[in-house]
Amino acid sequence: MRVGVLGGTFDPVHRGHLALARAAREELALDEVLFVPAGQPWRKAGRIVAPAEHRLAMLRLALEGEQAFRVETLELERAGPSYTADTLETLRAARPDEELFLVLGEDALADLPNWVRPERILELATLAVARRANSQKAAADRLPGLEERIVWLKMPLVPVSATEIRERVRRGLPVGELVPPAVGAYIRERGLYRDAEQG
Repeated sequence: MRVGVLGGTFDPVHRGHLALARAAREELALDEVLFVPAGQPWRKAGRIVAPAEHRLAMLRLALEGEQAFRVETLELERAGPSYTADTLETLRAARPDEELFLVLGEDALADLPNWVRPERILELATLAVARRANSQKAAADRLPGLEERIVWLKMPLVPVSATEIRERVRRGLPVGELVPPAVGAYIRERGLYRDAEQG
């Protein structure tokens, strides 16, 4: 089996995440895509993040009806910070015969050399990267072997970010075009992101 792994804070999950997963699945003929919400996202230390229960609930709502998409909660169940290398090692142990593809945007690729054990990530998975900016060379210069482990996705740019969504909610602006309807309803019903203290 060919399995995509799409990690993130998903605070909240939005249409860009889903478009990225769909593009990876179609272009790489993936059998399934695992959405892996971070428990303690160490790269966002110091930023208020919505509680895991809300991020997980929104993710499950967003993936309803998507046959090949599944939520993988191992990072939420693990104590301490969420490191991609640890997650991939756990998945590899559970799925020794499967081919893993780490699905990410080009902004994350640029940051990859700063992650914990990036060389191990390259050993465990092929990177499936959606283009955003010209950041390949900067990352490749700092992480030997990176270019050989990348598959570039041809997906169109989806100009949406979780930061923008949170800010729009705080300002009382609609987010209906940016998130699945069920996620928008969940945000409204739970009063998420209405002030900076809530994340």
